Amino acid sequence: MQILAIDQGTTSSRAIVFDRELRVVASAQQEFPQHFPASGWVEHDPADLWQTTLATCRAALDKAGSVSAIGITNQRETLLIWDRETGEPIHRAIVWQDRRTADTCNRLRGEGHESMVTGRTGLLLDPYFSATKAGWMLDNVPSARARAEAGKLALGTVDSFLIWHLTGGKAHVTDATNAARTLLYNIRTGEWDADLCRLFNVPLPLLPEVRDCNASFGETDPAHFGRAIPILGVAGDQHAAVIGQACFQPGMMKSTYGTGCFALMNTGTQMVSSHNRLLTTIAYQLDGKPTYALEGSIFIAGAVVQWLRDGLGVIASAEDTQALAEQADPAQQVIVVPAFTGLGAPYWRPESRGAVFGLTRNSGPAELARAALESVGFQTRDLWSAMQDDWAKSGAKAQTGTLRVDGGMSANDFAMQFLADILGAPVDRPRVLETTAMGAAWLAGACAGIYPDAARFAESWALERRFEPTMDSKGRDRRYSAWQRAVNATIAAAD
Repeated sequence: MQILAIDQGTTSSRAIVFDRELRVVASAQQEFPQHFPASGWVEHDPADLWQTTLATCRAALDKAGSVSAIGITNQRETLLIWDRETGEPIHRAIVWQDRRTADTCNRLRGEGHESMVTGRTGLLLDPYFSATKAGWMLDNVPSARARAEAGKLALGTVDSFLIWHLTGGKAHVTDATNAARTLLYNIRTGEWDADLCRLFNVPLPLLPEVRDCNASFGETDPAHFGRAIPILGVAGDQHAAVIGQACFQPGMMKSTYGTGCFALMNTGTQMVSSHNRLLTTIAYQLDGKPTYALEGSIFIAGAVVQWLRDGLGVIASAEDTQALAEQADPAQQVIVVPAFTGLGAPYWRPESRGAVFGLTRNSGPAELARAALESVGFQTRDLWSAMQDDWAKSGAKAQTGTLRVDGGMSANDFAMQFLADILGAPVDRPRVLETTAMGAAWLAGACAGIYPDAARFAESWALERRFEPTMDSKGRDRRYSAWQRAVNATIAAAD
C-alpha cells in the first residue's frame, strides 16, 4: 500500500510516493516560471500549476506503481478564480508574495477594521493573505464581478484549484488550514464569515466547502491516472510540515526554509493572541477538532539564495553558498536585509525593500553569501523571540527550547549552525527532510487506515543532526543588535 503526496510549491511542483513505512519510493519535480508584471507583483500561470502537478504525479506513479490515496499540500494564500463550467481561470494566480493590494490594506486599517479582522481570523490586514487579492481580481478583470454575482465563477487557493481539476470539476472544496489563510474564514466558529466577505467585497457563493485535513475531498477523474484515486488529506504547506515534524504537543515549534521561512508553534486547543504581531492560525484540524498555532512568516529565505544566483550571478547553484560563506572575511560584518517584497512578521511593512549594510572595498561574493545565509537566522530570531514572549504571556508552560527545521535550506550546515548560534538554542534536523510531503501523505494514509495514529507516528520521528549553539551570549547579542539597527534603517528608508 502506497500514498501519493502532491507538494505544489511557489517555484516548483513535486509528487512523492511513500510506502507503508513512510519511506520515499519515487518522486518527480518540475520548476515553472515566476511572473513579475510590476514592482512588488508576483503571479503564476494557472496552467503551469496544473500541468506540472499532473506531469509529476504521472512520472512518480510510473516509477512506483499504484497508490491507495492522495494527499495534497500547497503554497498558501495564492489566489485563483476560475469559470465553474470550463475551469478556465479569469486571470493569472496572484501569489502570496504579491504586494499590489497594500493600499487597500492600509485603507481598511485606517478605517479601524483590523481589530475585528484579527479577532475573527487571527490574521493581520496585509496583502499577503487572499481576500484583497480576490477583491482586486474581481474589480480589475472585465465582467468578473458580474459573473461572480451570477454564480458562474469559483474562487480558491491552490489546493482547491488542483482538486477541482483532479476531480474533473466535481469538487469545489478546501481544508481548514487553507481556509484560515484567506481573511474570510472565522477560526473561532469554523465557518466562512459573512461580515468579512462584505468587508472585502467577495461574494460568499464563490467560496469552496471547508473540510477537515483528514477527510474525503473526492476522487480523481480516471482519465488522469487510469483509475479513480481518493483524495483523503489536504493541508497548507506549513501546516503539513507541523504534522510531518510530529509537532503534536503544545509548545513544540518547527521552522520550514523554502522560498520563504515559516515558523509555527503548536498552542493546542488554546488560541493564543499575539502581542508581537504574529499570527494565530489553525495548525491542523483532525476529526472536527482544530489545533491552533502561533505563526511567524518571513517572505524571503531560500529566495535570497536565488537572488545571489539569478540576480547577482555570484553563485552557480544554491549548494555553493556553504563553501563560499565559510571563506568570508570574519572581520567584515555585512548585513543583508532581504525585504524584496516587504518585511513579514513581526514588522509587517509591505512597503519596505531590500538593503545591504556594511559593504567595504573588500566585500565580495563570499561576504554576500554569508550575509544572505545569516539573514535567515536573524529573521528566525525575530520570530523565536516574539513567540517566546507571546507563549509566556498566555500563561502556558515553557517551550521545548528546541527548534525543528526542514525545507531545502535546512540542508545547509553553515546556515543551521548560525541559526543555533543566534537563537542560543539547539536546532534539530530530521533524518527525513521531506516533512511537508510526509505530512500530507500521513493525513491521507491515516485516513485510509494505512498509517498509525498521531502518537505512534510521532514516535517514528528520527533526528539526523542536532546543531548546538557555540556563540557566546555577548557575541550573540552584539550581532542581533546590529541586525535590528539594519532593519530599522531599512524601514526608515521606506518611510
